[in-house]
Parts: sequence; C-alpha cells; structure tokens
Amino acid sequence: MKPYVIVNPVAGSIVDLNVELRQLRRLNAKEVRVTQRPGEAESLARKAVRAGSSYIIATGGDGTLNEVINGVASPRPPFGICVGIVPLGTANDFARSIGLTSEMDANINILRAKKIAPVDLGRMTGGHTRYFVNASSGGFSGVVDEKLSSAIKSSWGPLAYLRSAAAALLELHAYRTTVIFDDAERLMIDLYSIIIANGRFVAAGLPIAPEANVSDGLLDVVLVPKRPAAEMALLIAEMLLGKHLSGGAVIFRRARKISVQSRPGMCFNADGELVGNEPTVFQLLPHALDFVVSKS
Repeated sequence: MKPYVIVNPVAGSIVDLNVELRQLRRLNAKEVRVTQRPGEAESLARKAVRAGSSYIIATGGDGTLNEVINGVASPRPPFGICVGIVPLGTANDFARSIGLTSEMDANINILRAKKIAPVDLGRMTGGHTRYFVNASSGGFSGVVDEKLSSAIKSSWGPLAYLRSAAAALLELHAYRTTVIFDDAERLMIDLYSIIIANGRFVAAGLPIAPEANVSDGLLDVVLVPKRPAAEMALLIAEMLLGKHLSGGAVIFRRARKISVQSRPGMCFNADGELVGNEPTVFQLLPHALDFVVSKS
C-alpha cells in the first residue's frame, strides 16, 4: 500500500517547503497533501481512511501527528491502520520516544522499510473525546500551552517551551484536585500540574516519564503537588535531568484509567494541543495503533 502523506507547511523545523516536498517524493506516495489551516490534517486523515488508505504519514510535529491520529481514530480506534511520521516540528517528542532521528533522509528510509510495531493510545473524555499518543498534561502545563503561540515557536524553536513557561509563572496557582486510579485508589490533593504520559518526553525533550513504554499497556502519571518556590526550583532541575521520580517531590503512578476533577478546572492538552478544562477521564487503549518505527 502506497502511503498517503499529510504535510504541515508551518511545522517548526521546515525552512524550505519545496525542498522538503522534493525529498518526500522518495516515499512514492499515493498522494501528498499540504494543509492550509489548523485542524485540516485530521479531516484529511479521516477522508483518506474512508477512501481505503491504510498507511498515513504525518509530516510535521507532535500537533500534526495528533491531528492525524484523531482523524484515523474517530469514531473508533484505528485497528488495521498504520501511521508514520516525518518529525519536522518544534518538539518532536513522540518521535524522540520511539528513537527516530531528526535527519530527513534517514526517516524516509525508515518509512520506506515500514517496520511496524503496535503502540498504545490514550483516550481522554471530557466535554468531548480526543486521542493522544504521547502525553496529556493539565494545570500549569495547560497555561504554558496557552502562552505557546506560533510566533514564539517560530522565533524560539525548541526553547519556545521554556519561554512560554517563564511567561506562565505569574499565573502559577494550585488546583484542588481529585484523582482516581483504575476506579480504586483516590487522591485529593492541591496540584500545580498533572502529566499523563504514554511516551517519555514532553516540551522538546523534557524526560517527564523516563521509564514510560509506548506499548506496555499502562499510562505513566506524574502529579506535581503544591510546593514552596525553592522546592519547585529544585524539582524543575531534577525534571530536566529525568531524576524527579526518585525523590518525594512528585507522586508517580501507573494506571490504565485515570479520572481527574479539579477546582478551578484544569486546562488539558493532547500531545501539546489544547483541549479544554472539563473533568476528564483518561483511558489506555492497548496496541490500538500500528506505527512505523526505527529499523534498529
């Protein structure tokens, strides 16, 4: 099956779209579509699947990949559909989690070889249903995403997330939160942030869930409780090194289902794309997606 390729022309790492399109010719694609507006990758992916395509390639970043996955997953998970990515975004966190390189020719070789591995999907249900493949985060992380404009991404590149986090610090506050794991354990706690991860990285390489596995049937959950400023500064340093799970500054769990309700409502994202601030239930869908991975 020839791939159906969807290209985000404003993805963070694209310098010359025409050069990238020429390189993509090596994929011998059934069709290459360049999006014209946000959200179009989702509708293109949905139409491609309905027309019989079973191999969809997202060319862009985590947001583009998220749109494609939601296009193929709606109205039900995409069993039998294969997805690949040419990681040309600002962060490329899911590509990093599965060991893909940032080198264009190498990625095209991987996509042509089409070595497939099953990966899990996350489904979040609140005001409406969205799927994610890498991570969903809420609270302070959601405020950071609100600050993360296209202009900041364009001018700051991979440092855009740190730039947006600095801008969001003035709005840092705690959320009185109830979290339920697998309909069993219940926590009521004041949180700054919650991260529900399938992949290991967020925010352009921050190893938020350093032991996460995209095919182990579990979501890694990191809760960041309210802390004094000095402790938060130390925690941030530990997060940058991937050492934050070994101390007591965060709460870590693994679960297949997580229910979250907070006051005020947390803004959540799905793979970095803002979703909303409704009470949300997260569920793991094991091996719901076939994904093209590195040949090694």
